[in-house]
Amino acid sequence: MTENVYLLGIGGIGMSALARYYKHAGASVQGYDLTPSALTHRLEEEGIEIHYQDDPLLIPPAVAQNRDNTLVIYTPALPPGHRELQWFREKGYHIIKRSVALGHLSANHTTLAVAGTHGKTTTSTLLAHILHHSGTGCTAFLGGISKNYDTNLLLGNNPFLVAEADEFDRSFLQLHPHAALITSADADHLDIYGSHQAVKEAYSQFASQIEPGGMLVIKKGVEIPLPLQPGVTAYTYHYRESCDFHALNHTVQKGGYYTFDLMLKGEKVRGCRLGVPGWINVENAVGASALAYLNGVVPAAIKEALASFRGVSRRLDVCYSGKQCCYIDDYAHHPEEIRAAVLSVREWFPGEKITGIFQPHLYTRTRDFAPEFAKSLDLLDQVVLMPVYPARELPIPGVGSEMIAGKMTSKNVIILDSQQITGFVRDNKPRILLTLGAGNIDRLVGPITATLKEMNL
Repeated sequence: MTENVYLLGIGGIGMSALARYYKHAGASVQGYDLTPSALTHRLEEEGIEIHYQDDPLLIPPAVAQNRDNTLVIYTPALPPGHRELQWFREKGYHIIKRSVALGHLSANHTTLAVAGTHGKTTTSTLLAHILHHSGTGCTAFLGGISKNYDTNLLLGNNPFLVAEADEFDRSFLQLHPHAALITSADADHLDIYGSHQAVKEAYSQFASQIEPGGMLVIKKGVEIPLPLQPGVTAYTYHYRESCDFHALNHTVQKGGYYTFDLMLKGEKVRGCRLGVPGWINVENAVGASALAYLNGVVPAAIKEALASFRGVSRRLDVCYSGKQCCYIDDYAHHPEEIRAAVLSVREWFPGEKITGIFQPHLYTRTRDFAPEFAKSLDLLDQVVLMPVYPARELPIPGVGSEMIAGKMTSKNVIILDSQQITGFVRDNKPRILLTLGAGNIDRLVGPITATLKEMNL
């Protein structure tokens, strides 16, 4: 174990999990991020030093004066020309990407990797919860904050390691798992891949890296070549269609909660209840249950864990529930994710007016999927679009939220900036409110919730 670990972009969900892991392992951990956040504040409370200016002079002396005993980890989301990263390179530090660090850590474990354009965070978090709740245990690097454990890092003493396998920048190709689950392989990150075909090829390569004798669980209908290693067994799963693992006899309870029977390779587990609402979460539960079952968790323990699962922050996350209003926040930032979120909420609140506030994430994604975004947002009754959150990108001429609005058939759509959102909520008194996006829209959750409480809706 290296003496110092310095993380560039430490406030990211994946980077912060690594920071916590190395801190627990005994390393001195420091880092940089662009802006303070609730997550960076938590890391600071845990004893991790963080600064928020890209300035090599702010690098702690323990790091700046100890090249040979320092590991530098960076996120690919850093902008080109980042001064601190450039300084570390010039000084000859050992520098690796986040995905490489996770690949190194997972190499000594029995890795269960969850990949897919959508659903991987909830599915991997639920898988980790099943393993912990059953007493099996695992170490888990999660892409969201588990509401059961209030963290994105779980630690265990057994060989299992659960990893969310991120397709961005082909990061998941650093993993060679014992078992993998693929939820979807839709087009996304076309700024990296260039085409949907290239996305599919990356998922095929990921599947080919499963260890010989391992296993793959893939959603039925995901059409990609599967050049599997010798002895790797492939299984399918689905929300309702008959296959190796599926759910049947679904019943929607009050509040959008589901009961269902779970089929595990022909073995029926009757009367399962999922602790979070939404049909999309039933599908995630089937996938997580499949991987847990194939790795030795008994059906009764799976059933108990499903009922006690509390979900993931910003995934169909109920932030306020009053007599006249329910407010739900979701990380959805791809057209298919928005569609799934809206349809889940529609089933949850049949016949109710749903207002959605969406912040597009990345100019390239907005450009590449504007018609698809428009189609998914048209499922809402009222839409507020916020300006595009650029993240690592520079503006693209002619690309903005107006591009999406112009392709929508609904006329009940407006564009507002972040300062106008709470005023909109106050004036419109929405019955069902849904915020959507992967940018900094999460910073509005607190003010929106406070406004609704103040109005006593």
